[in-house]
Amino acid sequence: MTASLLIRGGVVVDPVDGERRADVEVRDGRVVRVEPDLRLTDTPAGARVLDAAGRLVLPGSVDTHSHADARVLDDDVQLALLRQGVTSVVVGQDGVSFAPGDGRYATAYFGALNGTHPTYAGGGVADLLRGYDGTTRVNVGYLVPAGTVRHEVMGSDPGRPTTEQLAAMVAAVRTGLAEGALGLSSGLDYVPGSFADAAELAALCAPVAEAGAVYVTHMRGYEESSPRGFAEVSEICARSGVAAHVSHFHARAGLVHELLAGAAARDLDVTFDAYPYARGFTILSMLLLPPALLAGGADAVAATLRDPVGRDRVRARLVRDPRDDDHGAPGWPERLVVASAGSADFAWTEGRTLAAAADASGRDPLDLALAMLGASGLQVTVVTDLPRTRTDAELADVLRHPAAMCGSDGIYLGAHPHPRAWGAAARLLAVFVRERGDLDWPGAVRLLAERPARRFGLGGRGRVAPGAVADLALVDASAVTDHADYDSPTALASGIDDVVVRGVPVLAGGRLTPALAGRVLRRAPAPVATDSHRADPTDRTDPTDRTDRTDRTERTQRTQRTDRGAP
Repeated sequence: MTASLLIRGGVVVDPVDGERRADVEVRDGRVVRVEPDLRLTDTPAGARVLDAAGRLVLPGSVDTHSHADARVLDDDVQLALLRQGVTSVVVGQDGVSFAPGDGRYATAYFGALNGTHPTYAGGGVADLLRGYDGTTRVNVGYLVPAGTVRHEVMGSDPGRPTTEQLAAMVAAVRTGLAEGALGLSSGLDYVPGSFADAAELAALCAPVAEAGAVYVTHMRGYEESSPRGFAEVSEICARSGVAAHVSHFHARAGLVHELLAGAAARDLDVTFDAYPYARGFTILSMLLLPPALLAGGADAVAATLRDPVGRDRVRARLVRDPRDDDHGAPGWPERLVVASAGSADFAWTEGRTLAAAADASGRDPLDLALAMLGASGLQVTVVTDLPRTRTDAELADVLRHPAAMCGSDGIYLGAHPHPRAWGAAARLLAVFVRERGDLDWPGAVRLLAERPARRFGLGGRGRVAPGAVADLALVDASAVTDHADYDSPTALASGIDDVVVRGVPVLAGGRLTPALAGRVLRRAPAPVATDSHRADPTDRTDPTDRTDRTDRTERTQRTQRTDRGAP
């Protein structure tokens, strides 16, 4: 990592310094100079010059919510990310992933989202993270998954943990953080996260708050149910003192603003991510099967559903779960498009709505869905068309919020996945910056890179400035375009042909290079500023600066002493 790189002739876009024509010199993986008309000085052997004329030089994007846990090691996924300018992903989302433990629970339940890990053979967070260093072209950060931790300690028990069990879970979270995790995640619509209450989650968040890390949550309810889910997030923050981040916050723009304002009024530190699409995506078992049934384990439930008598018994007891306004409403078979059937027997359904597939097979939609879940071991995923359409104007209103970030929630599996994995960051740049003008280029950088770097403690990232890590993307502002859509969901984005990670070209001329420059993302040694989202979105605070958090630390400790409360 001693070779120099000079990026010459571009327009640098920085969240602090704005847009300016300048050259960028990189040494040892970091930016050392950003000035007009630079020349390489003391040029070592192997130095490169990268022509950026006619292009913007942006800090690499951080995908704050990704399900590339296993597939980030594959070239096609790395290409999909880099062609959007994404240089880092945060995995371990929704409370379910491979570590700690042997990974079997995550594979059985979340395999349709996260895949099957090709190298992780069990152990802890450190063992999983070791497999990402120097094995991929993008950087990988990991969240300790609360559901996996609960399953390791309690199995599928839906009850409240004993004092000893809770202590074991808290210890597992603390160990995961010490081994390099960026924070803690929960998925409160998934099993076993759905069994955890606010007191349990607040206890798990105590070591997260102590470490200055972040609690990332798939809330217990979205859309018009968001106030209920957000109230629980706020309670967890108040009890533990943790900073929180809401995943894929899909709700009316006015409601998003209202709830964030309420949190700020209580001095709670809450941010969120969103993806710029109107449709969602999830596993079919979460939509159809009640948590109490899923507590029996994926294998047992699937075996029951494969038996016609057992399937009839499940159908007879099945009560549709009205947790969210986007689930359980009339007409649900028309709103679910099969992304991955999970089995050869039902591969013909992929790309069709459940209603159309049911018509083609002469079966009732619910019976067909249950049969598909049984045949696949619950590995069916669907693209969901929400009852209330979100327009680009409403999405823009959400994305302009100063607490907003962009997370794709990208899943890289199935024959007909959601296009967000291949296009979220590119669509934000093409539609909401170039076409609609909802954001300017520095504003997009704040949303895609600077705020995520602050929130997840990625010191030195999110800027194009001396001292910053040289994760950089060269963007043709007039050409950057997302081509993935609901009909062709895996089409690659265009307009970003050159990307460097830690100063090493990993995408050149639109093609992958051999350089596996990605590394594990770890929190900065000192806490980073986390309340920039409360200021004006044009705030020019340097995100690589450290801030004195004595007042916040004292307040957190007082809160923990008085309100932690364990079940």
